[in-house]
Amino acid sequence: MNILSKWLRSYVPGIAVDDRQLAEDLTLRGIAVEGVHDLGNNAEGNANGHLFEMDITTNRVDAMNHYGIAREAATIYNLPLTPLDTTLPAATPVAKLFSVEIAPEAQSLCGRFTAQVLRNITIAPSSGQVAEFFALLGIKQISNAVDATNFVLLGMGHPNHAYDLDKLDGGIIVRLARKGERVKLLDGSEHTLEADDLVVADHSRVQGLAGVMGGWDSMITAETKNILVEAAWFDPASVRRSARRHGLHTDASHRFERGADLNGCATANALVAKLILESGGAPDGGLVDVVVPSVAARTALRPPIALSLGQVQRHLGTTLEDKPGQSALTAEIVRQYLTALGCELTQTNSAEPAFSVKLPSWRLDLEREIDLVEEIARVYGYNRFANTLPTALPVIAHPLAAGEAAVRMRLLALGYSEAISSSFASEADGAAFLGTDRQATARGVIQLENPLSDEARLLRPSLAPGMLTMLAYNLNRDVREVRLFEQGSIFSGTAERVAESHNLSLGLTGDLPPTRLQRAKDAAVFELKGVIESLLSLFAASLDELSTSATERLTFSADAPAWLEPGRSATALLNGAPIACFGELAANQREARKLRQAVFLAELDLEALYRLPLRRATAREISRFQAVERDFSFTFADAIQWSTIAGAIHALAIPELTRLAPVEIFRDAKAGSAPAGKYALLLRCVFQSNQRTLREDELTEWSTRLIATLSALGGAIRT
Repeated sequence: MNILSKWLRSYVPGIAVDDRQLAEDLTLRGIAVEGVHDLGNNAEGNANGHLFEMDITTNRVDAMNHYGIAREAATIYNLPLTPLDTTLPAATPVAKLFSVEIAPEAQSLCGRFTAQVLRNITIAPSSGQVAEFFALLGIKQISNAVDATNFVLLGMGHPNHAYDLDKLDGGIIVRLARKGERVKLLDGSEHTLEADDLVVADHSRVQGLAGVMGGWDSMITAETKNILVEAAWFDPASVRRSARRHGLHTDASHRFERGADLNGCATANALVAKLILESGGAPDGGLVDVVVPSVAARTALRPPIALSLGQVQRHLGTTLEDKPGQSALTAEIVRQYLTALGCELTQTNSAEPAFSVKLPSWRLDLEREIDLVEEIARVYGYNRFANTLPTALPVIAHPLAAGEAAVRMRLLALGYSEAISSSFASEADGAAFLGTDRQATARGVIQLENPLSDEARLLRPSLAPGMLTMLAYNLNRDVREVRLFEQGSIFSGTAERVAESHNLSLGLTGDLPPTRLQRAKDAAVFELKGVIESLLSLFAASLDELSTSATERLTFSADAPAWLEPGRSATALLNGAPIACFGELAANQREARKLRQAVFLAELDLEALYRLPLRRATAREISRFQAVERDFSFTFADAIQWSTIAGAIHALAIPELTRLAPVEIFRDAKAGSAPAGKYALLLRCVFQSNQRTLREDELTEWSTRLIATLSALGGAIRT
């Protein structure tokens, strides 16, 4: 938002520093000034000051106006803040005040409604300070009445509205819309209302969408003679819901959505009326002020907060101005800062200074003692605190830290780069990627109550959509070979009970060369399989088997989620339970995402993996004796998996068998390498002893036992 330094100084005339120093001091106190622009001089040769480009955080709606920022400046420099002048000319007595009603069903949504009738108004162009400041801000001027409402919004921050009184039927009723009602708004757009839209209506029709925009039928024109000035408080959620539904975002809705000041209604109303009456006219009767006590109790009349000076000093620690044995943050400083910000302090303990702090109605972000401590630190200046480390805070490693570090280091060593994707997903992704286990569908997906966009309506049920987005980002920028991994949380359950679990996603795409065991088109699938085996090798199979790798209990199933291509994907089972799935992305998913080449994914359940203990690193002496290799060529049925073969050979318990690996696999019935339904395997075994040179008769015996074991599995020796 844009703020005029000249306007600020009209509220705090005693500021001694120049505009650039003012901007820096505000920024250091959390009221960020991102740009300072010199506005030159006016026609009389006087300086116009500077335009501040401000970035106000959403919780500080009180500072989204000139008066709120002026209050911050007055607090920083310990200067008086000029009170807002709300005095009006004497009102014409009336027998009955203007009728304002808040319907029972709307009383939780409209906590206060003020109305002031002005008669014999002259509609004319704005002049004076309004015209000057609007010109400096580059705001279009409309008329004195309309400009007054905008001027007060920019000046003190409370939204308001002016109606042509003669176009209203009877009085004002704040109510819920009737489904199907229509309203034409000030911008000329027409809208069909829903039953939960809050509206401002007269006795015959809707006159505006509450907190968003006024209606066309009662707008101010050059012929307007009598005006009703409105300033009200509307529920943030109700305003946000209606604004989003009807595609409207206005200055009023922007502030109401963040929480307006209930006590600001009467002030804003009086300020608007005062500006309009400068061109003539008079108030007709007094201010009509309807307040809902239950809303006032939870906003403007919140209970006071207890604040201890000892807690302030304990939380904030040492300052650069501290004296030996005495903190610079004294009771006087605390009282000065909080009083300037609008709090009312009553001392409750004389032995150790403590206060009962009544909160200002415009600071809805203050709720606890620590919020007041933060305000004191902010105004005092973070740069005035000493750089000290906290004491008595033991550092305890997170229980999963070692496992996460081991997985990360292994993947980095394997050539994968770590990436981070969004924690949100679209409904389409939620339907397509429900996780790696069979209970995922029953667990359900989590809908966000207030999503950022249609593409972020869910908490992600899987890491796969985010991984695909990152792979597509690289491919669209001509990065042809990509290896990525992400460790992150996935979510399931219901909005009332959200379950969060840790998962790992792997993404791979590119032209991989063939190996002795796989063709080029299959290399990526088997690389992911190897990565999963490598990760599981970091962990023991159980607490009782720390010397045994988890990969020795790892098997594979051809079952896989629907988002992976059938026949080119698999599920990894650890001790019979699914722990990972991997394979090529299904063709329909690849086409839907317009991916130009094959993409391979894996998802691994880190929750299950981290329940296993990390294997201890061990070292053994390298043998000084010759290793002996023996190759065995067998034909097996396709149903015989490598895990079955390796398990049977390890069961022989030959201590000197130090390595076992498949060297070549053939599946080519036409070339005669292996009959249909079978595959040929060239198996290499390495024997070595740490004590002596192996004898030929030992090697013959072990080879015979190996052949017998493989034959018992249905293998046939190839000749």
